[in-house]
Amino acid sequence: MDVILLGAPGAGKGTQAKVLEEHTGFVHVASGDLFRAALRQGTELGMLAKSYMDRGELVPDEVVIRMIIDRISRKDCDLGVIFDGFPRTRDQALALGQELLAHGRRIDYVLFLQVPDAVLLRRIAGRQTCKTCGTTYNIYYFPPKRPEICDECQGKLYQRSDDTMETARHRLGVYFAQTMPLIEYYRQQGNLIEIDGQGEISLVTETMVRALGVNNGADVEKSA
Repeated sequence: MDVILLGAPGAGKGTQAKVLEEHTGFVHVASGDLFRAALRQGTELGMLAKSYMDRGELVPDEVVIRMIIDRISRKDCDLGVIFDGFPRTRDQALALGQELLAHGRRIDYVLFLQVPDAVLLRRIAGRQTCKTCGTTYNIYYFPPKRPEICDECQGKLYQRSDDTMETARHRLGVYFAQTMPLIEYYRQQGNLIEIDGQGEISLVTETMVRALGVNNGADVEKSA
């Protein structure tokens, strides 16, 4: 079973992808991780991607898809894959779908984590991270006991420059403008499942696992 996980910045997509991987046995395939691994290992595709990046150009979709196909062709992906970060547009979805079909695979489900804009903004703009140990907080949802001081190591907390409210609004605007046609495409394909992403992490995961029908969610509940 091959699954795409979609969600706006702040929806918890990265967290859910990792947890979902643990409870389904599917392999989490993140396009960003593929790029970093290919560049680090100096593979043929990595060097090809780097040649575009060095010229300040976007890496063509066909190169990204070749990386993806190379990764999911390995034995550990036989059970299934969770795609994260690609596709981002309808054209990319069409190209990926065609390539998967040529390799005897297809996108079975698309899980779309839905979170209201107001919540997304607070999740993004409220984030703080410890400079010393990397522990993350959110001033709106799980603040530190003392302002700007880490509970774990008493290190200084900081906010990333791209986590301001203004930047968060811009990021969300760009995301939805780019992604809504993709969401509508998969809705028309009949494989889009909308997931309420506002609950506890374990409950959201349980909802996704049940939607996929891979088990009854008992393993998720035990791990919570």
